[in-house]
Amino acid sequence: MFRRGLLALLIVYLPNALHFPLETGIPGLNPSNVLFLIAVLVITLAGRDHAYPKSSQAVLASAFVGWFFALSIGFAIALLMMPMDFMADFTYWKNALFYPFFYFVFRNCREDIKGTRQLIILVLVVAVIAGLEAVREGLDYGITSYAETRRASGPFGVDYRNANRAGVFYAMFLPMFVALALFLKKQRLWRIAAIISCGILAMAIMVTFSRQSYLIGILGLCVLLLRRNILTALLTSAVMFSSLSLLPDSVTQRVEETEQSTAAGDEELDASTASRFEIWGGAAQMWVEHPLGVGINRFKQHIGDYSNYAGYDAHNFYVLTVAELGPLGLFALLWVFWGLWRLAAKFRHQAAISRSPEAIALSLGFSVTVIAMALSNVYGSPFLEGAVMGNIWILCGLLERYSALTATNSGMHFPGKSNLAGRVGKRFPLSAQALPGRYRRDETERSHTNS
Repeated sequence: MFRRGLLALLIVYLPNALHFPLETGIPGLNPSNVLFLIAVLVITLAGRDHAYPKSSQAVLASAFVGWFFALSIGFAIALLMMPMDFMADFTYWKNALFYPFFYFVFRNCREDIKGTRQLIILVLVVAVIAGLEAVREGLDYGITSYAETRRASGPFGVDYRNANRAGVFYAMFLPMFVALALFLKKQRLWRIAAIISCGILAMAIMVTFSRQSYLIGILGLCVLLLRRNILTALLTSAVMFSSLSLLPDSVTQRVEETEQSTAAGDEELDASTASRFEIWGGAAQMWVEHPLGVGINRFKQHIGDYSNYAGYDAHNFYVLTVAELGPLGLFALLWVFWGLWRLAAKFRHQAAISRSPEAIALSLGFSVTVIAMALSNVYGSPFLEGAVMGNIWILCGLLERYSALTATNSGMHFPGKSNLAGRVGKRFPLSAQALPGRYRRDETERSHTNS
């Protein structure tokens, strides 16, 4: 119980760290690091994990090794090429390595199927509560007209500057609830809760006024609707388009601002969008002059030499990775996303075998969440943000564990003919005597399966 409570505390704390401004007093060590170390110690003392075979390896293990290696090379380049504040660079490098380790902690958390399911539910509940916080902020600001400084950030920031981070967080979790609402059969209350959660997260995305989050959320919804039923997708799309006029004017105003009319009547991109293209062009020149990258946490110091936006972020994590870590870093990053897709595919395959509506819904939702995660780094760079990505890595570990446990838990499988015959033979001994060969064969098959 203590272990599960500790893991639950981590799930609640990571996206809400700003609400608990605690300090350890040790440079480079924050409360999430302390909780992580305690969790590792508790899990290690719990003994061997029986959820996986002895030869089993974490799906993302090799990809993370490559990513950690690329980050470490970038750290060394930064120290050699442009020495600055060593402690700040070390903390940046440590945090970049740190948050993905939550995947391993929760994958090997020693919880049974019940505990794992409860932790998955908690991850989703925390996402909805974070969405409610953004909705409350949006209503306080007023949603009748758009203003850059009146964008909701939820628990991810104290002002509008982190609204895009909040938006992609909600957009990444939205597919999980859409999938539960669409595919969780014969679970009316859970489906109702999922539908309500979808509404909360959709509203939260709207009040962040993050255009990339609008696109990611709509794309995720369309993919899952098509997976459910083409007719359902068409009907839902028709309802959505016919309801656009019901959206607050501020939302349509924000989208329409992407293109603006000049005094001559020509259409041009707004300043925010146009700046990204200039920054990306400058990043390309930066990479040409520094083929191995400029080192981690050095993009902002260099981009002023290649554009008019000194001190700006790349607003694209793939561009940022190439500029700071070179082609090696981009390859390692894409390897991580490939590993995530393999994890999702493995989960979908196991869910199809188990025929569990819950597993199928979770696997499909997670697959679209992986797509949303990749897209969220095209127009922004939240990949290294612990508040945004911490619970995503936790969800990856928990779902891998959930998949493994459903594979070994016979109660989660649809009973086949041989299994039914074995149960009948045990309950009615005379039937076993009438068909002794069949009963012995079923017993043999079950013994091989259990072993």
